[in-house]
Amino acid sequence: MSSSPLQSTRRAATPMAFVRAIVRGYERYGVDPSEALAQAQITPRELADPQARVTAAQFEVLSGFAMQELDDEALGWFRRKLPWGSYGMLCRASLGAPDLGVAIKRWCRHLRLLTNDITLELSQADGLATVSITEHRPLGDVREFCLVSNLRFLHGYACWAIDSRVSLSATAFPFEAPPHREAYPLMFGGSLRFGAERASYSFDPRYLALPLRRDEAALRTMLRRALPLTVLQYRRDRLLGQRVRELLRTRAAEATTAEALAALLNLSTRTLHRQLMEEGVSLQALKDEIRHRTAADQLRRTDRPIKQIALAVGFRNEKSFSRAFRAWSGATPGEVRRNGLPPASGTANP
Repeated sequence: MSSSPLQSTRRAATPMAFVRAIVRGYERYGVDPSEALAQAQITPRELADPQARVTAAQFEVLSGFAMQELDDEALGWFRRKLPWGSYGMLCRASLGAPDLGVAIKRWCRHLRLLTNDITLELSQADGLATVSITEHRPLGDVREFCLVSNLRFLHGYACWAIDSRVSLSATAFPFEAPPHREAYPLMFGGSLRFGAERASYSFDPRYLALPLRRDEAALRTMLRRALPLTVLQYRRDRLLGQRVRELLRTRAAEATTAEALAALLNLSTRTLHRQLMEEGVSLQALKDEIRHRTAADQLRRTDRPIKQIALAVGFRNEKSFSRAFRAWSGATPGEVRRNGLPPASGTANP
């Protein structure tokens, strides 16, 4: 028997525990969840199987149907409902922000108008931006789903608003690792920690300065299919080129190959190349850019022999280095050293 369109759209990876959390929301309101489960093509047998998984498409259908049928976009997490359209209001209230940092702060502030059961906060320390959740009352058996969802709601919106993946360096949760912990890397990137003081995720603070790239028309379109943003990770990363440059400069000994660099970024090698291509740059061009700037800096600031500088930036001999450097700068290494010329911005392959 062939699988249904919903079940064949994508590999089933969403834990059944999240489906059961939605069912508990139905139980809280005394409403039968059968129609919602039928719409998502989730059978009673699957619901009872703790090892079962559903696809992102199934979960989108289930969540959307439940939020409208219960008229509660919080699905029973809080002491009062978040009526249908509440998250749209949060999105709209943040849309006019000049940059992502202001948008996230507005989201956190406006969420307090909807519920006082939890609060979200944006902070910066130790070179990281962190979104954290403070719980103001026990959330009971929906705690995991509530905390995961609220982090994913804001993260998904942030990625959409700046049209870029916001790559996470770390995510933490204040509960022990659940049996379905293997699903978490699919929702959150970077390192993952359970048993933390509170739920949070951290990322490069440079994302906060990126301007929003969406308008009201784009928002209306997004809200018709907003839930995938909370399940699937955004693909494009507008800071990826900068992050690659930084790794090539500060961790050159580790970032010797595309595979090693991709591992440091928590990406596959294929994804690394594809996302750089979408930014209009290649990994080789970034490597050449860093090699050029490093060599030019050493030529101007040190007395190291040119041959040693050539070897230090990855060339086999001084001749190939001089040829590449002239293509980059329009001048030879010797001329740059004598005249103190600033580095040019162009790059070329050696």
